[in-house]
Amino acid sequence: MFLETPRFPDDVAHGARSTPGYRTEIVELEGGTERRNSLWAQARHRLDVSYGVRTISDLEQLTAHFHAVRGAAHAFRIKDWADYRSGPALAAPAPTDQVLGTGDGANKVFQLVKRYTAGALETVRPIRKPLPGTVLVAKDGVPQASGWSVDTATGLVTFTTAPALGVIVSAGFEFDLPARFESDELPQALECYQIGSISVAVIEVRGE
Repeated sequence: MFLETPRFPDDVAHGARSTPGYRTEIVELEGGTERRNSLWAQARHRLDVSYGVRTISDLEQLTAHFHAVRGAAHAFRIKDWADYRSGPALAAPAPTDQVLGTGDGANKVFQLVKRYTAGALETVRPIRKPLPGTVLVAKDGVPQASGWSVDTATGLVTFTTAPALGVIVSAGFEFDLPARFESDELPQALECYQIGSISVAVIEVRGE
């Protein structure tokens, strides 16, 4: 089950170590050459939140959240401070940050996405957990104050009237990562966190 609330404590998430990862099948052939097969089109993110525990208060917040969601049983929202905005990390979201698609006069629904580009390569990441109150929308670069709504549980933007043929639909937003605790166990000694000898991680969930 996915719980829209409670959200993982921001103070603890702020110090987390974020690690996006892919799964690639690599077969080594004779002569040292290899074949690589990318099994995942999207990265799966893992956050080691033990790095965010610096005080007794931090540990108490982590413990409370762990018990509230019953360990790994329920998924929840967490802010990945390494990547939580539609545009540049230090800039407030703008309605032209990310192109969602082009109008065809019939389609009213567009998925929020974030695009990662390097040269001619691009990966398009669906954003399903936008932060409520942060989504901005534009048509052909013109901000739209009304005529649309967003489902913050799915990241779907729905227009009252379908954008006309050829109209570029874009959006800006902040977003959370849908995640769960990686383990059903939580070490409790603050000293362990202070010396960094343990790992308490949350891992991204998909389809929720």
